[in-house]
Amino acid sequence: MPLFRITNDPRPYAWGSRTAIAELRGVEPSGEPEAELWLGTHPGSPARVVGADATLTEAIAAEGGENLPYLLKLLAAASPLSLQAHPTAEQAQRGFEREEAAGIPVDAPHRNYRDRSPKPEVILAVSERFEALCGFRDPVESSAAIRELADGDPSLEDLAARVERGPLRDVFEWLITRGDGVQELVATAQRLAEAGDGAAADTVRLLAAKYPGDPGVVIALLLNRVALRRGEALFLPAGNIHAYLNGLGIELMTASDNVLRGGLTPKHVDVAELLGVLDFTPGPPPRIVPEQVDTGVDAFRPDGVEFELVRAREGGTFVAPGGSVALCIAGNAEVRTDATELTLSQGEAVYLSRGESARVHAAPHGEVVVASKR
Repeated sequence: MPLFRITNDPRPYAWGSRTAIAELRGVEPSGEPEAELWLGTHPGSPARVVGADATLTEAIAAEGGENLPYLLKLLAAASPLSLQAHPTAEQAQRGFEREEAAGIPVDAPHRNYRDRSPKPEVILAVSERFEALCGFRDPVESSAAIRELADGDPSLEDLAARVERGPLRDVFEWLITRGDGVQELVATAQRLAEAGDGAAADTVRLLAAKYPGDPGVVIALLLNRVALRRGEALFLPAGNIHAYLNGLGIELMTASDNVLRGGLTPKHVDVAELLGVLDFTPGPPPRIVPEQVDTGVDAFRPDGVEFELVRAREGGTFVAPGGSVALCIAGNAEVRTDATELTLSQGEAVYLSRGESARVHAAPHGEVVVASKR
């Protein structure tokens, strides 16, 4: 059968929204946080074939195929995620083999590398607003924001001067390791933000409400804060430090679960490993300008990765290759092969077998995204 309807259960991470994923799928909320819904073959949460007692992994294997090299997710953040970065392919391979040799269980909370793969990712906004921190910004901009928050406070003025002098790696390491004066600095930033105005104060208030006293509250002032509108996207390559703050989005990445955390979390933070992974090069937010494939059809194809995300809306039509996953995120969409045709309602997903191709059509008020290998 060339088309498999697929589904999954949302993962109940604490930062997840209690309503957003359920509303998109048209089902009753579970009452628990619903953070991510995985549509792929990753062993952490493989999708299930609707109407069959089988996972997508098993269905593909029965056809003689292999696991998908990418992972498509629905992601719904009601509060900030941890600051994090992902390794390169070489770093992931070395790290995985090192931890395997050390006998660290793959599911151990202090394990850094759960597989051998890198994890570059695209995030596409589905909600009308999706906010994130992503990448180190120009130190001049950071120091100006810190001084705006400081209102003459000497400890924050000193931080602004440190940022200007650089290097950023040294400033970050001092903060993340809670060096001399850092705890007092974080407390001061939080106090000033409570009565302050402007973007810096808003960022500190947002993060301190969830993670009071965490050095990530101040580290965030070194990063770009970006607000995406629906249909806009970011590409987060290896080494990019980032944290999603709030909103509903579509995430597409290689099929990996390798995460190096850098604050805003009670979970394990391996500072030495994180410092070896992070890219401290400052720059603007890593937005992706999509390629217009056809009327109503945009393709997000970041450089250096082997996957792509295509978005069709309001009558847009394109041909998807075999091995793709399609997810309808508004209205209705049609997926048609030579032998089979399916109509997807909002929140429904389908897998297209390898060796096939399909015409994907978004209804006049519909919207569908398709993940594929490039």
